[in-house]
Amino acid sequence: MVQAYRADTENGGGGPQPTDTRFRDLRDRLGRLARDRGIWRRGLVLAGCSVLLTFVMLLHSHIPNTIGNLGSLTETFLPWIAVFVPVLFVLGLVRRSATALIALLLPVIVWFNVFGGLLTDKSGGGGDLTVATHNVNADNADPAGTAQQVAGSGADVIALQELPAGKVKTYESALAGRFPYHSVQGTVGLWSKYPISDTHPVDIKMGWVRAMRTTVATPKGDVGFVVAHLPSVRVKLHAGFTANQRDQSADALGEAIADERLDRVVLLGDLNGTMNDRSLNAVTSQMRSTQGAAGDGFGFSWPASFPMARIDQIMVKGVDPVSSWTLPATDSDHLPIAARVKL
Repeated sequence: MVQAYRADTENGGGGPQPTDTRFRDLRDRLGRLARDRGIWRRGLVLAGCSVLLTFVMLLHSHIPNTIGNLGSLTETFLPWIAVFVPVLFVLGLVRRSATALIALLLPVIVWFNVFGGLLTDKSGGGGDLTVATHNVNADNADPAGTAQQVAGSGADVIALQELPAGKVKTYESALAGRFPYHSVQGTVGLWSKYPISDTHPVDIKMGWVRAMRTTVATPKGDVGFVVAHLPSVRVKLHAGFTANQRDQSADALGEAIADERLDRVVLLGDLNGTMNDRSLNAVTSQMRSTQGAAGDGFGFSWPASFPMARIDQIMVKGVDPVSSWTLPATDSDHLPIAARVKL
């Protein structure tokens, strides 16, 4: 019996494998890989895909908009290029391609160079004024609850977009206790704890009112506020990214901001575009995004069920962003956003 037991043990039956044996196995595997010349020849297509992703991130501004506004579509979802990296990594392992895996470093490095700053929390303390904006959705089933939830953010000034005429009274009643001053122009409105004046619609070339400006008399002086809801965009198989009307309205909005008489301006609204989208240059070239300057993360706001892009914006000129964040979901398909600024 003792001899039988010893025989099984000597043959390694079920006992732990010695450390030196594991090292030999690893060394043998690495040796076989080193002798496999195909490790460099395989995966050239995967390596090409990595290079393509790199060029898209570096040269996205050169992708033409002449065909289906492809450039703007790419820029809207540019951060999501990162989802292709793990896919290419797994395929590179399956193909046992050193070329594919090394080439994958290119898009990884460029992505972190372009978007890495958004992963950190840049928010600070202090500030003089808290503002919030929300596209409440015309079909919102709980307008009063939505208004109260946004007001609960502690904002001093609130802008709402997509206000249907039949529900304006509900929003006004829900916010009346906290905001004694307000104005609704067309389908957009602004509520303020401080007096407002010089309020009027802003023509963004739509044929009806979806933008307004007003002056808010804050304790630190007058600040110009612009509320805007630019036209929606659609992705269609036969037409691509249909954004022409949005682009024309963005140009008109940019002109209105350039003509603003006050030095300190805050833009609140649903621009149906991200800060990367070149078609919003008329606006973004003049103003700073509070999320980009003082936010925590990407701050995606749409769609509320699975946010993929920040198309709702708080932008400032002559004002310093202190912090910027996304508020909890309401009954809208957008998330409300808020920011605190120093005047």
